[in-house]
Amino acid sequence: MEESKSLETIDRVSFEIGMINCFVEMVACGVKKLALSPPLTPEDYEKIKPWSEKIVAGFGIKSWLEKRLIATDLQSDEFIAGKWVILYYKTDGVLESYKKLKKKRLKIDETKGPEQKKIKILSKEFMQLLSYPEDVIEEKLSGSQIDPFILVP
Repeated sequence: MEESKSLETIDRVSFEIGMINCFVEMVACGVKKLALSPPLTPEDYEKIKPWSEKIVAGFGIKSWLEKRLIATDLQSDEFIAGKWVILYYKTDGVLESYKKLKKKRLKIDETKGPEQKKIKILSKEFMQLLSYPEDVIEEKLSGSQIDPFILVP
């Protein structure tokens, strides 16, 4: 009972800043090429922005605000609908790779209907950019889509 009571005192914004700190450190150390913040409402983004910028500067990497994250098989559209995501990366080439994938996705959407095979390939490329191991990518692409777990709603 005591544990569940203490979990109720965690505020979402502080929790998300902690997640960001962890992901930024992984990018800075070379564990990940690209990392994402949790999906943020525009209001939460404004609260988190100064902390994110301080963390990014402290680790010496870069960030970019994405107001419409690329749609892939990694997460559901509902999970990111109306939310903003901060991309964290070390080199401009990583951001350019992300932008190319996004353009590729837009071209897929412009066809008569999204081709599932092309979306799966694009999703795999996105997860590779996020430095997911191949076995994890295959597992995520073979099963039903499960949104990332976030402790604080």
